[in-house]
Amino acid sequence: MDFSLSEAERDLADLCRDFAQKEIATRAPQAWEEARCPTDLLREMGELGLLGMLVPEEWGGIGMSTVGFVAAMEQIGLADQSTAAAWQAHVTIGSLPLLLFGNDDQRERWLRPLAEGRALGAFGLTEPDAGSDARGISTRAEKVDGGWVINGAKTFISNGQIADLIVVVAKTDPSEGAKGVSLFVVEPDQVEGFRRGRKLDKVGLDAQDTSELFFDDVWVPADNLLGLEEGKGFYQLMAELPRERLLIAIGSAVAMERALEETIAYVKDRKAFGQPVISFQNSQFVLADCKAKAVVARVFVNDCIEKALRGALDLTTSAIAKLWVTEAHGELVDACLQLHGGYGYINDYPIARMWRDARVQRIYGGSSEIMKLLIARSL
Repeated sequence: MDFSLSEAERDLADLCRDFAQKEIATRAPQAWEEARCPTDLLREMGELGLLGMLVPEEWGGIGMSTVGFVAAMEQIGLADQSTAAAWQAHVTIGSLPLLLFGNDDQRERWLRPLAEGRALGAFGLTEPDAGSDARGISTRAEKVDGGWVINGAKTFISNGQIADLIVVVAKTDPSEGAKGVSLFVVEPDQVEGFRRGRKLDKVGLDAQDTSELFFDDVWVPADNLLGLEEGKGFYQLMAELPRERLLIAIGSAVAMERALEETIAYVKDRKAFGQPVISFQNSQFVLADCKAKAVVARVFVNDCIEKALRGALDLTTSAIAKLWVTEAHGELVDACLQLHGGYGYINDYPIARMWRDARVQRIYGGSSEIMKLLIARSL
C-alpha cells in the first residue's frame, strides 16, 4: 500500500512537527519536574484542531485519515512521550467510543466539545481487582427511575485527573457475563458521588496523568447510556482493541527509532580509551542489532496499518504486533542505555527517560502475557 501523505496530511504533519519542536519539547521538561499533565499544551493543541483529528468535520473534528493520524502521532511522540500519551488517550479511547457507538444527540452533546478542544476525555475500564478484563469488572450500574446509579472504582485511568468527560465501563446485568456490560458517559463536574483519587506515581511518563476514580451512588440520566443500548459494552470494547494495540506498537516503533538516533550520536561523540565509543566492535554489533530490530518493527507496523485500512486487522495480528514490537522496544532501549555507560543512568540524558517511559508499553493495552494467551488461542 502507498503510505504517501496527501497535501492536507503533509500540512498536518508539518504543523505537528513545528508545534512539537517549538512548544512540546521546550515546555515538557517543566511538566516532568512538576509531575503534572501539561493541560496547557493539550488546550493549545485543541485550538489547532489536534484533539479532534479522527472525528469527522460534521462533529467538530478535522476528519484526518489513519495514515495522517499516525504521521502526527510520530511527530508528537518524538518530542515527548508523556504529552503524546495524554493526547493520544483523548483522541482515541477518550473520543472514539462516542463517535463509533453514540447516537447523534450524544455526539452533538459530548463528542463535539471533545473534538473542538473545549473538553478533555478519558476512558474508565481498568479496576483494582479485575485489571482490564471487562467481563470481570465489579463496577455496577443499576437501573432506577429515569436513569442509572453507578458504584465502583477504577484505576490506571489515563487523563483521570483532568478529564471533563469519562466513558465508564460498568456491569448492568452481572448474570449475563459479557452481555451484561455497558458503557456510560459521566461528566465529573455535573454529578454527585464522583471522586478523583490519587494521581499515581509511576516509574515513567512522569507528566502523563494516570489516576484512580471512585463512583459512590453516582446517578446519571438514562440518555447517558452510550448508544442507548444496554449490554453492548463488551462487544464495543472488543471492536476497538486491534486499533488500540496497533497504536501502542506504532508508538514503540517510533520510540525505538529515536532511541537509536540519540545513541548513535552519543557514541560518535563520546570517547573511551582515546577513541570514539562507536569504533569498538561491540558497539557496532549492538547498534547493528538495534537497527535490525527498529527496521523490522517499522515494516511490521506498516503492514498492520495497511491491514487496518482494509478492515483486515484481526485480534491475533494486533496482539502479535503489540507483543513483539513492545518487547523489542524494551530490549533496544536497554541496549542503548548500556552504550551510554554511567551517563545513561542520569536523567539529564534523553536515553534515561526513554528507558523509563518504555517499560509501560509491555503492560498497558494488555500485558505481554495476555498477548501470548490471545496468540496461543489462535493456534
